[in-house]
Parts: sequence; structure tokens; C-alpha cells
Amino acid sequence: MTVRVVLADDQPLVRAALEMVISETTDVEVVGEAATGVDAVRLAAELRPDVVVMDLRMPGMDGIEATRLVTSGQGPTRVVVLTTFDDDDHVYGALRAGASGFLVKDMALDDILGAIRVVAAGDGLIAPGVTRRLIAAFAGRCAPAAVPPPVAAASPRLGAITDREREILTLVGRGLSNTEIAEELVLSIATVKTYMTRLLAKLDARDRVQLVILAYESGLVGATP
Repeated sequence: MTVRVVLADDQPLVRAALEMVISETTDVEVVGEAATGVDAVRLAAELRPDVVVMDLRMPGMDGIEATRLVTSGQGPTRVVVLTTFDDDDHVYGALRAGASGFLVKDMALDDILGAIRVVAAGDGLIAPGVTRRLIAAFAGRCAPAAVPPPVAAASPRLGAITDREREILTLVGRGLSNTEIAEELVLSIATVKTYMTRLLAKLDARDRVQLVILAYESGLVGATP
């Protein structure tokens, strides 16, 4: 199956570079390009792509609002945020708006292409090496420290999960992969995947990224980089 992508970035050179790399693949294709958030939302509704690669800083409607509108629809479209981590204070807002991935513009283009495939397959992805500091920084800044214990009271949805599921959710919030969680808890990878499936269902989460955010917002993981 071919992954259908819309590129949304107000910089033509960025779109051209991504389009060039994607054009060399057989399983990913660019079906539309947008230079504004408004155009990104329009194309997502018209073309129903699998993934929108979304810049956060665009004229008019920014990437956060565009992400919220794209992901609130009934279609299957997912959003991958593509921005500059060091100077963009809106990444956490984009994740809260429903983005399934966070990538930085200085990543290798092939890595960005791989991330598009991962998100299109239904998983969430944050650029390697930034999970902990990204979510911790923005959870501390944007999610009020007013989330009091106990965790179950702060987030009623967590009251439905078991102690083991809560333990795994905590490790997910710390940025551990399934393999690392399996090693930490001395479980098989298959067992960890089963727990992940249960957590996504019980917490009504779209993907792993939303589980990370929930872990911070609920107080399971401290918001300290």
C-alpha cells in the first residue's frame, strides 16, 4: 500500500527537498503541497492523505490549529510535526492537538521518510533522543503543576488500568521503547506489546505519543528535563 502524503510548509525549499526524497520511493507519494495552515486543512479534507507533514510556523493559521482541525475529522489522516526543537515553544501544543509524530528539521531526510512510514502504520513517533527532554520540558511549561495526587483522581481514566499497566505507562512516559521496557520488567516483547494494546484501548489514546503525554499530565512521570 502506498502512503499518501501532504507536505505543509511555507518554505518551498523544504517542501522541494522532501518531495525529491519521497519521489525516489515506491511506497510513499506526495499528493499535495500547502504553504499555509488553511491550505493544509483544505487539502487534508479533499485528499484524505494518510499523513500530513506539518510545519508549525506558517502565515495565517499556524500548524497547531491546523493539526487540531486535521486530526479532529473522521478521516484516517495523521499529522507529523516537522519543526526546530530548540526555538519552537509550540511543539507540546501540537502534540496535544493530536499530532502523532514530532521531527526536527535537521534530521536526515531518510529518517524523516522512515518516520512518515511509522506514523502511517498507526504508531506514534518522536525523534530519537528528544523524547524525554521534549515532553518533560513542555509538560512542565504547558501542563500545570496543578495536577494533584493521587494519579487516579487526577485522571479518572487511569483508574481503569492495573498496577502493571500503570508501571508500563510510566516507562513509556520516560521514553523507553518496548524492548527496553521488556528488559526493565523482565518480560517478553510480545507481552509488552499486549500491554501496550490494552493501554491504548483503556485510555482511548491514538498512539504512543498520547500515552507519553498522559503519563506526564497525570503525574506518573515528573516534568523535569
